[in-house]
Amino acid sequence: MMRKLALLALAAFILAPLVQAIILSFTATLAADGNAVGSIGLMNYANILTTPELQSAILNSLAYVSVNIALCLACGLPAAYALARFNFVGDRHFLLLILVFRVTPPVVLSLPIFIVFAQLGLVNSPIGIGIVHCLFNLPITIWILESFIRAVPREFDETAFLDGHSRAGFFFRHLIPMIAPGIGVAAFFCFVFSWIEVVFARMLTVTAGKPITVAISAMFGFQTDIGAVMAMTCLSLIPAVILLFLLRNYLAKGFILRS
Repeated sequence: MMRKLALLALAAFILAPLVQAIILSFTATLAADGNAVGSIGLMNYANILTTPELQSAILNSLAYVSVNIALCLACGLPAAYALARFNFVGDRHFLLLILVFRVTPPVVLSLPIFIVFAQLGLVNSPIGIGIVHCLFNLPITIWILESFIRAVPREFDETAFLDGHSRAGFFFRHLIPMIAPGIGVAAFFCFVFSWIEVVFARMLTVTAGKPITVAISAMFGFQTDIGAVMAMTCLSLIPAVILLFLLRNYLAKGFILRS
């Protein structure tokens, strides 16, 4: 009984800010368009969906997150397979090195990355944000997928090759379905790290291509419409909830296998 009460108290403590944010998102906190302060309705969401800057921010975020996940999986799968199946000088040190790069504070590399991306014409573009996020998320992707591939016996590869499959055919027809939970875990982490990142999102979008995190930050001012901010925040949670729902089985299997 005490354990259940403790879990309920913990859940209430965690969910209380979210519940308050949802309630405020339906509340008019500034008098506008005939809505009195404190009135309840969909006015905040309607305002967001009819504001071009906020619409663009949502689409930009979806664009660069999609680029980030696609690049991380496309580059991470072959790299993880190479680290799991082949031995070469410094292979373990290489894996440690890329993880050290991942924990490097982004602000340390912000100026060099901005200079390079400015020369390549990738500033003010969601594609540029997606690429730079891939640089930081790729080590995590390789680390996660390498452990899942290593858990697959080498005999599985050899049997497929004896049956006449090429390496590419084995990779796409057998290995990827086998490590689907790991791919789901890697995709989820790439999405989360990219969706909430602020440093590069702000630095690489000086005049255009602003993502949802920067748009929410820009909504704060001398007279902030808290209801609109909370509505934008709640909208930003929808893609994560959808992805979590779609990948829930893969995530559950992936965390069990990873442990």
